[in-house]
Amino acid sequence: MAVTKFGDNDVLIAVDLQNDFCPGGALAVSRANEIVPIVNRLAARFRNVVLTQDWHPRGHLSFASSHPGKRPFETVAASYGPQVLWPDHCVQETPGAQFHRSLQIPHAGLVLRKGADPAIDSYSTFYENDRKTPTGLVGYLRERGLTRLFLAGLALDFCVRYSAEDARREGFAVFVVEDACRGIDIDGSVAATRASLGAIGVPCLSTRDFAALPTA
Repeated sequence: MAVTKFGDNDVLIAVDLQNDFCPGGALAVSRANEIVPIVNRLAARFRNVVLTQDWHPRGHLSFASSHPGKRPFETVAASYGPQVLWPDHCVQETPGAQFHRSLQIPHAGLVLRKGADPAIDSYSTFYENDRKTPTGLVGYLRERGLTRLFLAGLALDFCVRYSAEDARREGFAVFVVEDACRGIDIDGSVAATRASLGAIGVPCLSTRDFAALPTA
């Protein structure tokens, strides 16, 4: 297979490859550990890489434990809309918040932490869940002339999906590398993700599709 040449305006955004989202973690995504070597190999083909990291304070609004009588995966009304409740996960400065030990991307130019506001969850790597509060990633990418974005990581149907949708709205060319993602799949959320991304022109690719991509 011919190898696509990734250029100076291309960036890989590796989303939330953290211990709590991998087997044995507090919010484990099935087979999440399998994508770590795929992401490592993919990252080696990019000059530009951004890593994102869920970074919640204790008692975060999105934790079921913060809502007496509620259980993980129930939904509550937050000030910004519906909020799925999660097990406590990716708590700042805990082992669960650390990157998976097999993740090896030493040339990553940015580690972007999100979800640090105790009152707002943050799926997207671009905006918190109020859809208004920016993380700063748009400015970072534009200042560096990075216009073509490739998304991989966890979870396909939440943080990767919301990141892809926001990136597309901001005018970036966006691709989701689906074999370098894994999903949680709550009530058909993986199928809904594929439909949503397709509707806004975000292709879901596999790494073997890269030979067909136009060069930057």
